[in-house]
Amino acid sequence: MSNEVVIQTDELTKVYAGFMRPDVLAVDRLNLRVGRGEVFGLLGPNGSGKTTTTKLLLGLIFPTAGSATILGRPAGDIAAKTRIGFLPEESYLYRFLNAEETLDFYAKIFGIPRRERRRRIDELIELVGLQDARKRSLRGYSKGMSRRIGLAQALINNPELIFLDEPTSGLDPIGRQEVKRLILRLKDQGKTVMLCTHLLPDVQDVCDRVAILHNGRLCEQGPLDELLTLKNRTQFTVADITETQREELKAFLAGMGLGDVAMIHPYDTLSALFMRIIDAERRRGDAARQQRENVPQQ
Repeated sequence: MSNEVVIQTDELTKVYAGFMRPDVLAVDRLNLRVGRGEVFGLLGPNGSGKTTTTKLLLGLIFPTAGSATILGRPAGDIAAKTRIGFLPEESYLYRFLNAEETLDFYAKIFGIPRRERRRRIDELIELVGLQDARKRSLRGYSKGMSRRIGLAQALINNPELIFLDEPTSGLDPIGRQEVKRLILRLKDQGKTVMLCTHLLPDVQDVCDRVAILHNGRLCEQGPLDELLTLKNRTQFTVADITETQREELKAFLAGMGLGDVAMIHPYDTLSALFMRIIDAERRRGDAARQQRENVPQQ
């Protein structure tokens, strides 16, 4: 990962004005930095602001306050959009087209020359494993196959920055593994991937850094290895230890004289970290609401 920042938000805020109901603060003063060549996970429960954040970054909606830049350009800039790929949670594709026709349609939108279009289409159909269904209309595709063609569509313009919203939804374990390998391949090519998903094991397999949102607020962000390291615990690993040595080690480790002893910090799981952060935020929110309710009315 280089030091170049490809996604930057500064105090990014979005309030949805309510009609006959209270306003909704969907994103609350969000500050993010995503570097070129990294896989960045944007996590949070339903209603945490992930989708709103993605729409703000893509320029599909406008912020109430703050700013966002993509590839050095303001979010929504047309020149920047030509360098972006996007797989939404629900791919809205023309069901009467087949895979080849679908990719050809989107390639034409980007102005890709005919010869390059054919090469790119063949390459992507093979990449997502739809060779045997390339001539079948999309109305006959399963959900997993629809995700595959949607992913190919997101890559048709050979983008520098790719937004993937639930890319493994509907895929079987083999398909999920293939998509994760593809994400890592994109990273190896120097591309930047922002991944939104509820499947935390997938995030743990591919992401370099993550940000966890709750109620529109950034709760935690950082390198995944650092966030998952349990620094208040130490774990010893010893090669080829016997049962007798294990018992003696329990009594007095320093007197054993064993070689190949490693001291490491054990890893937590992303699922456990995620739930601890969200539970803490919920408790904080409950305490704040209770405090407000107990304040005497003037």
